[in-house]
Amino acid sequence: METSFIGFAALMILIFARIPLGVAMGVVGVVGFAFVQLVEFENPRGWGAALNMVSQVAFETGLAYELSVVPLFILMGNFITQAGLSAQLYRAAHAFLGHFKGGLALSTVVSCGAFSAVCGSSMATAATMSKVAMPSMRKYNYSDGLASGSIAAGGTLGILIPPSVILVIYGIMTETDIGKLFIAGLLPGFLGIVLYMAAVSATVHLKPESGPAAERSSWKERMSAFKHVWAICFLFTVVMGGIYTGVFTPTEAAGIGASGAFFIALLRGKLTMKSLTNTLVSSVRTTSMLFFLVIGAVLFSNFINLAGMPDGLRDWVLGMDLSPVWVILAIIGIYVLLGCVLESMSMILLTVPVFYPLVQAMGMDLIWFGILVVVVTEISLITPPVGLNVFVLKTVLPDVKLSTIFKGVTPFWIADIIRLILIATIPAISLFLPNMVG
Repeated sequence: METSFIGFAALMILIFARIPLGVAMGVVGVVGFAFVQLVEFENPRGWGAALNMVSQVAFETGLAYELSVVPLFILMGNFITQAGLSAQLYRAAHAFLGHFKGGLALSTVVSCGAFSAVCGSSMATAATMSKVAMPSMRKYNYSDGLASGSIAAGGTLGILIPPSVILVIYGIMTETDIGKLFIAGLLPGFLGIVLYMAAVSATVHLKPESGPAAERSSWKERMSAFKHVWAICFLFTVVMGGIYTGVFTPTEAAGIGASGAFFIALLRGKLTMKSLTNTLVSSVRTTSMLFFLVIGAVLFSNFINLAGMPDGLRDWVLGMDLSPVWVILAIIGIYVLLGCVLESMSMILLTVPVFYPLVQAMGMDLIWFGILVVVVTEISLITPPVGLNVFVLKTVLPDVKLSTIFKGVTPFWIADIIRLILIATIPAISLFLPNMVG
């Protein structure tokens, strides 16, 4: 186990030295693997085995059928963004909620949740919705803190509400059913929307001037706005309904979703040869980055497994006869601390190979644990000093101070803590729908 801890320390040094995460994990994984082979197993061909591992992992990752779901869902989200449906979602939510105090912030949260249902990326959700929601909230003199906070927090729903790329990665790393993970994310995602709306209401109750009400829309205007979002509702119903009923697998659902999003963008007249090329190139770049990270994570995981860290940690914790509650609290505490210095994908790739064997050995459900991990990861997206969604917003909204955005997300951060406690203490929130699938 000592070698594993040295490897983790070396990895953190490389990360703080701004070495790309995939490269850092790959280098530490290969060097560590060779070191264990040479020193602990006295294998003179340690370096040869390590280099063979690189080629094997890269080849098998590129051909992994399970990972084919990743580029397809990324492509689906990019086509939906290209179709311009984010503006229609916000318009529909605005028509129903805008006349309440803080109604535009409520509309932002709801439209972020709906956009997440076909996007799967937190940063893409936050960046896209900021361009749609921020001008409207500024028109009605919303405070920059509430406006930017609702966008940054609403964007975090993109990694929980299915389809979620992070849930796919977690499912592959733990060999957990991806379809059930998607279904398990529905109720926690809906709970997140409700609690974020409560955070908006609490904010405008304390400071009414931060979120004035807009004019009330007529029912005719509401129905007109709702008719323009039928495509997202239909696409989400087909994709998730097919997975839930077992009509098709998550990979097949991703293919159907990507095809449906393509035809939606085409029928709305949003696809030209240039925009299609840009969409495809963007999807390839994002997919390549994720695959590179996964390859690095597998190399690092092979090293710590060979060094015996997961088994050693499991035996140590079981030997202490700790209650599962204390183990989960300790893991959550580690994630909260890591969230202050690492972004979401880094946390998942680094920690899941270490923690999931321990959780499994203690008899806890891996689907429930996966949702718990993603919710903690959501918190890291708006937690200083990293807060990736906050920095995305700062890039899109350069005139808003970083401190203003961090202050604005505080009520939503509190709401996330409440949701985390509920999911940790009431596993049925995550497991009710997957258990119904059977």
